[in-house]
Amino acid sequence: MFSIHAPSTTSLASLHLERLVAGPCWALVTNSPGLFFPSGRQMMLTQSVRRVQPGKRISSLFAKPGDSLESPGEWTTWFNIDHPGGQGDYERLDAIRFYYGDRVCARPLRLEARTTDWMPAGSTGQVVHGSPREGFWCLNREQRPGQNCSNYTVRFLCPPGSLRRDTERIWSPWSPWSKCSAACGHTGVQTRTRTCLAETVSLCTEASEEGRLCMDQACTACDMTCPMGQVNADCDACMCQDFMLHGTVSLPGGAPASGATVYLLTKTPKPLTKTDSSGRFRVPGVCPDGKSILKITKAKFAPIMLTMPKTSLKAATVNAEFMRAETPYIVMNPETKARRAGQSVSLCCKATGKPSPDKYFWYHNDTLLDPSLYKHESKLVLRNLRQDQAGEYFCKAQSDAGAMKSQVAQLIVIAPYETPCNPTPESYLIRLPHDCFQNATNSFYYDVGHCPIKTCAGQQDNGIRCRDAVENCCGISKTQEREIQCSGYTLPTKVATECSCQRCTETRSIVRGRVSAADNGEPMRFGHVYMGSNRVSMTGYKGTFTLHVPQDTERLVLTFVDRFQKFVNTTKVLPFNKKGSTVFHEIKVLRKKEPITLEAMDTNIIPLGEVAGEDPVGELEIPSKSFYRKNGEPYTGKVKASVTFLDPRNISTATTAQSDLNFINDEGDTFPLRTYGMFSVDFTDEATSESLNVGKVKVHLDSTQIKMPEHVPTMKLWSLNPDTGLWEEEGDFKFDSQKRSKREERTFLVGNMEIRERRLFNLDVPESRRCFIKVRAYRSERFLPSEQIQGVVVSVINLEPRAGFSSNPRAWGRFDSVITGPNGACVPAFCDDQSPDAYSAYVLASLAGEELEAVQSSPKFNPNAIGVPQPYLNKLKYRRTDHEDPRVKKTAFQISMAKPRPNSAEESNGPIYAFENLRACEEAPPSAPHFRFYQIEGDRYDYNTVPFNEDDPMSWTEDYLAWWPKPMEFRACYIKVKIVGPVEVNVRSRNMGGTHRQTVGKLYGIRDVKSTRDRDQPNVSSACLEFKCSGMLYDQDRVDRTLVKVIPQGSCHRASVNSMLHEYLVNHLPLAVNNDTSEYTMLAPLDPLGHNYGIYTVTDQDPRTAKEIALGRCFDGTSDGSSRVMKSNVGVALTFNCAERQVGRQSAFQYLQSTPVRTPAANTVRGRVPSRRQQRAPVLSLNY
Repeated sequence: MFSIHAPSTTSLASLHLERLVAGPCWALVTNSPGLFFPSGRQMMLTQSVRRVQPGKRISSLFAKPGDSLESPGEWTTWFNIDHPGGQGDYERLDAIRFYYGDRVCARPLRLEARTTDWMPAGSTGQVVHGSPREGFWCLNREQRPGQNCSNYTVRFLCPPGSLRRDTERIWSPWSPWSKCSAACGHTGVQTRTRTCLAETVSLCTEASEEGRLCMDQACTACDMTCPMGQVNADCDACMCQDFMLHGTVSLPGGAPASGATVYLLTKTPKPLTKTDSSGRFRVPGVCPDGKSILKITKAKFAPIMLTMPKTSLKAATVNAEFMRAETPYIVMNPETKARRAGQSVSLCCKATGKPSPDKYFWYHNDTLLDPSLYKHESKLVLRNLRQDQAGEYFCKAQSDAGAMKSQVAQLIVIAPYETPCNPTPESYLIRLPHDCFQNATNSFYYDVGHCPIKTCAGQQDNGIRCRDAVENCCGISKTQEREIQCSGYTLPTKVATECSCQRCTETRSIVRGRVSAADNGEPMRFGHVYMGSNRVSMTGYKGTFTLHVPQDTERLVLTFVDRFQKFVNTTKVLPFNKKGSTVFHEIKVLRKKEPITLEAMDTNIIPLGEVAGEDPVGELEIPSKSFYRKNGEPYTGKVKASVTFLDPRNISTATTAQSDLNFINDEGDTFPLRTYGMFSVDFTDEATSESLNVGKVKVHLDSTQIKMPEHVPTMKLWSLNPDTGLWEEEGDFKFDSQKRSKREERTFLVGNMEIRERRLFNLDVPESRRCFIKVRAYRSERFLPSEQIQGVVVSVINLEPRAGFSSNPRAWGRFDSVITGPNGACVPAFCDDQSPDAYSAYVLASLAGEELEAVQSSPKFNPNAIGVPQPYLNKLKYRRTDHEDPRVKKTAFQISMAKPRPNSAEESNGPIYAFENLRACEEAPPSAPHFRFYQIEGDRYDYNTVPFNEDDPMSWTEDYLAWWPKPMEFRACYIKVKIVGPVEVNVRSRNMGGTHRQTVGKLYGIRDVKSTRDRDQPNVSSACLEFKCSGMLYDQDRVDRTLVKVIPQGSCHRASVNSMLHEYLVNHLPLAVNNDTSEYTMLAPLDPLGHNYGIYTVTDQDPRTAKEIALGRCFDGTSDGSSRVMKSNVGVALTFNCAERQVGRQSAFQYLQSTPVRTPAANTVRGRVPSRRQQRAPVLSLNY
């Protein structure tokens, strides 16, 4: 913290005031360069609103001449109790007094305001309000479009003796005043410092550094020496009068960089000259000493640093080329960590950019940490932690090109002997078989408990690292074996009884997907997938790809490049599960527009947008002689041009939107854009196919296509940075002053741009009216919290404003996707608090490429099923896609984005949350209102003795009876069973330990599946039945050959066994006994046999993916194909003949369908867990 005290001399006070008036300031009438609001007869600003114009003099805002700069009184500490989210930044006096009590006097005299970056409020150019009696506030809605208020901190001047002071006990004495900072004969600043002696950081809130104006002694002779040339008049540089430096500066691509400024770097950079229209400059008098540095700057480009050549000649020539300036981009975010009080922690942040970021700021709970106290840069180290240092931390990286804030990391600090995890497990229900109804709970569910996976303060070594050597999570530490009483048998299970802090389960994040054309689904075959400049994957013949996400990735930006040039290069920001598992994405791409031939020497007009019955959104105007080669040489030949426009008036194109339509504002915050169209350009030499650059391109935008009038003045032209996936501003639009033939009835906006290294552009406006939609996905229509699905891709298409605005309801403005976690997903969308119909959203969800169903809205409209109570649901106008036409798919819904009213109780808990309430959305309990998607229940049932959620690999538990023995490697095994008979039947696999001493005779789990009818054979069906693969158990000590019993339901007789499978089992002893012809028992093979044996085995790092691939091969009857149509004549392991069930007897699935209230499953478990086992070598048998 820093304050300035003026000297008592009248001359210095007057000089200081004049300096402030001349500079960019607002009502600076006191002794500090902040923003002051005086009281009493002095100026008070309460209701008036003024926008600061930096560089302008606003005399009416200054105090009267009688007001003294040296006011009697004492300053409070600095206060910052709010941040600029939501409505704005409120530093109101009543709230400050509520939190800090007598640290503020009853009647303050003055108020000073600064940003947390220590910029005086008068230099921000923002609209602010305040007075010493009321405090200070800034409203977001009063700022320039696309800009929010800065984060402000304030202090008050109080009458002498009115503040409580413990300074003598808290602070050390002040140090001596430093040397005056000014050159001789000039006014400068002296500083002094002191150290806080208190152990509690909350007491160390006063200034640790003070300053005052000073005037250095009279000027003496310059003491600077020069090894070459003479000292200049300012005594800060060496000059060589006989030397001339010639230079040429170019833009990326070779075009001349006109208007660039050349500086000589001294204590204060000295402007020397500007480049001419050819990019050339001349600088006389600088010394060629090999040490002096020139700095060359130009807007939108990274500064160039040139070291003077060392030579004895009278002249020298230098050449330089600008690189496009790039806003800092965070490549390493601080990680959430947990510690005990007294320990140390390191939070790290790293950013790239052009130029590289040179400043890092750290924030704790939205308050800037003083760099002089913490001595931080990109790494923040906190030693001897206290519990009040817990909370949210993030960093802001800054350079001349801008700033960017990192992701927020949570620091958990617990007491030295506090338990890091709640030892009591939470409730977790698993579904039981149809014949296992529990009278005690009146349901088909059993509570096996689970431990929420979260970071905890576990054992750490003494190293202070950016990434902890060991990551600790709360998990299951103790289980208890229990037997569930079912109808005529018992079912073993393991119940969590205690949670503790332990090493996190190691997982890996995987992204899979399919790339195809938006118009007809044609796959992008053998395309390249880039992450930045590195090729990381390749699409296959069907357009599919797989990518292992690097461990430190926070934002996955991929660019898909078509080698055959059919499709537009497409950059996507893909959400993924950072805790592990696989997420599948459908990537839709635009087909390239057929190229046309242009004459480089002519003016060319290219329309943007081709919607039937509509005018184009705009057009590109390329003046004559605008094309040039990459080396800067003008091009005059024929141009092969392809301009592909993504028209938001066509709602079917929304999924092809590039990136995630975000940009970084001046404060470093990520903000959304609302698009009015994107266009991709491709200009090449017709003869050689060399890519061409274009200068002086004009973009004409038809203002009648902008349906929201408030968007017209904020419309901008943007280009996509393919490395970061962020949009960067190219320029503004202005009203076209030229008359246009045949179009005079319409008004056009015009923007200017150049086409160099970037080829994708956007017509967008920043949109700050944002909300979040709470969405959950379930395994069934029972909508149980324990049956939520993680890894579901939930997407929202923001639609053009509806009723109340003049607009086309079919247009879209933005596309967003989010992945569901253990507590659902919060999907961003535009909203409006004035009109409920101002914005609407189209929401859909998919899992592994399969679309999930939304809850119906017609003919039954059930708020309890939808998940949102009335009357808010009516206000949101929920409609499933088949609401008016039952032939339409049921996989999406549309709502009006009515922003919740803060004073409305029924709207305060979801499903729509204001943007500033993201945490409330993320932490909302399952009972809070939300929208729902669900899977259509198939004819399958899975039961694991050791519960495991396949959506969350971190829920894996070390246990010999775990179905999946390794959490990083999942091996799925299926056997194909053919059923000859008039009806489909249920087939079960019962999987038990076979040869391992720890598991022999114990149940791993059961699997049920209903056979699928063959399309070509009327009395044949087949089932692809999962069984537990043989192999190592979790301790990797020895293998277990799983004892698998295949049991068709009903009157079935085993007809045949695959001869190759039988031969394999005979040759790999022991051999299981098969005396009962109504079933088949085997010790599962250790080898991945293949379709010739009727066995299908796939290993993958994600269990769902492994099962999906193995099922596809089993249905197809091949070892490398895939099909969703059952082929019963190929790849079969077992064949059973089954007679039709007697009249009056129900199948398990019929039973479930007839009792929907009590039945949470669509499958059965039959048979009895053995009470004893008999083993004979080399033949095994199992009695039931």
